[in-house]
Amino acid sequence: MASPYPPPLAQLCIADEATFWPWRKWSDFAAMDGKAKALVVVPITGMADAALGHPLDAEELVLTSVLKAASELRPAGVQLLVLPPLRFVLGPIEACAFPVTPPVAHSMIREVAESVVAAGFRRIVLFNSSPWNEDLVDAAARDLRISLGIQTFCVNLGALGLDFHATRNPNRWMLQTLLTGLYGKEPR
Repeated sequence: MASPYPPPLAQLCIADEATFWPWRKWSDFAAMDGKAKALVVVPITGMADAALGHPLDAEELVLTSVLKAASELRPAGVQLLVLPPLRFVLGPIEACAFPVTPPVAHSMIREVAESVVAAGFRRIVLFNSSPWNEDLVDAAARDLRISLGIQTFCVNLGALGLDFHATRNPNRWMLQTLLTGLYGKEPR
């Protein structure tokens, strides 16, 4: 479903128009068949200076770009909905901006999941870009599966070779090159 609004002058949101939850009307959800089999993706992205010379939203830019490309390439029978990113998550190092405590981060993920379930959906993918939130995402998925009786999945950018962790990623130059291409600017 295409957005009924003209594109903004600056791209503030990178999303596949056909799968982006906020661009749908309530009547679209009311008429939707197969909600229990649809996949709802909850992007989880921190804000940190990853020492790559790019802005704090680098994690979000990579995660949403990967998610948009994957959404556009999904098989015809896969029903997918993507929520806006959760941006305020764990940030245990000084280079992280706007961090919240583990209980707050866990609670935010849970509240989003409860809203998704209340809308009739039963399958949630927690798609995480932050190396400092991998354990949180795993624990939240487990807890949601147990308490809400839903199917949960976890995907971390680090597992896809796009790790923002400064010492864990031996190919940081690849990530920096990708960011340079996505931003259209050399690192500072």
